Amino acid sequence: MPQLPSALLVASASLLSAAGVVGQPLRGSVAGARAHEEAARSVLIVRADEPLYQRPDPQARRRGTAALDARLPLYAAVTAPGCQGSWLMVGALAWVCQDVVQLDGAPPLPAVRPAPLPGGLPFHYYFVGPGGALAYTRLASAGFVEPAQELQPGFAVGLVRQARQASGDVFGLTTHGLWLALHELSPASPSGFHGERLGAGAPRLGWVLTDAAKVYSAPGKLLPEETRTRYERVEVLEERRLARREWLRVGEDRWLRRDDVAVSSAAPRPEGLRPGERWIDVDLAAQILTAWEGEEPVFATLVATGKGPRGSERRTPPGEHRLWIKLRQQDMDNLESETANSYYAMQAVPWVQFFLRGYGLHGTYWHRAFGAVRSHGCVNLSPLDAQALFEWTSPRLPAGWTAVFPTEYERGTLVRVREGSLQ
Repeated sequence: MPQLPSALLVASASLLSAAGVVGQPLRGSVAGARAHEEAARSVLIVRADEPLYQRPDPQARRRGTAALDARLPLYAAVTAPGCQGSWLMVGALAWVCQDVVQLDGAPPLPAVRPAPLPGGLPFHYYFVGPGGALAYTRLASAGFVEPAQELQPGFAVGLVRQARQASGDVFGLTTHGLWLALHELSPASPSGFHGERLGAGAPRLGWVLTDAAKVYSAPGKLLPEETRTRYERVEVLEERRLARREWLRVGEDRWLRRDDVAVSSAAPRPEGLRPGERWIDVDLAAQILTAWEGEEPVFATLVATGKGPRGSERRTPPGEHRLWIKLRQQDMDNLESETANSYYAMQAVPWVQFFLRGYGLHGTYWHRAFGAVRSHGCVNLSPLDAQALFEWTSPRLPAGWTAVFPTEYERGTLVRVREGSLQ
């Protein structure tokens, strides 16, 4: 049987006590946890995004959601109100009612974190072409019956798989379970850009923001034969101001104009953090995100934050907030807005981490403009960076879950957004 850390077992017992089910002990064997199947080893989720609760109580706070067809580990069972069968413990402070799942004899999903996905994206992404696209519920009848939905030009979809119809046409199955003809779509071209891991004593980093940044042997002395390309990483060895222009030394006798480079900056640790606790700093002026462990920076990268004046809804709001939910993917659109000048709909946006209402960090497959304000308010990251940060932050998303909420034992990582010198 899988094991949970002792601290979390104690926490689960405390929550059971608060729920009024002390005296009905956690049955620590598979036999004690089963209801009908003698060889039950896991809990099979039969509905998409099945709610998981922090206590065996349908009114309890959410712990997360589980994926359709996931097999979660079976730790224990208790009898408590709100469920005709047993409440099943499927993770740390995570309970689901037996009435809405199935006990299964197969082993659960491995608890280890999955390997990074190629390119950082969980699906293949496409944009709807200029003529729109028709969506169907069944592949065999796609194109021959009335469509279930019509998608507007420019909308984006994530495809789970592709299949060829008997007629020879190729269709893609979206994350919404609908089939679209591939000839009505065009593939997205997500950025392969990624940030840099930092070690102790690492120099300040910068990234070139122009297509061909001019290189100088000294401030003002141009080297016509040499340039640096967009998103090329440089180490900032020295800064100098000369003739009302700022310069950066990035090598021996190699200088760049400060205007051509986004440069990371030091940030004091927020108050109230535990020693060595992980936190994130977003510098709106530089469009740079830095991940920290205590007072040591461990990762830095370019981002694209909200494009709008200070105080507007489209501006990424400054402040300190903790992640309040993490989702493996989330649809994002403005289709219900009555004041929008144009509409967008992006399916299955990956690696979403909300820190303030609908503002969050997430992967971006529809643009490559990192290092400049661009978004509707969120902090846009390249897919590779978004996945890396998603795995690094707290709370951890267990295998087979689609979303996770923090608890008092596993708080959400703190995210600080600061203005810097942005005007």
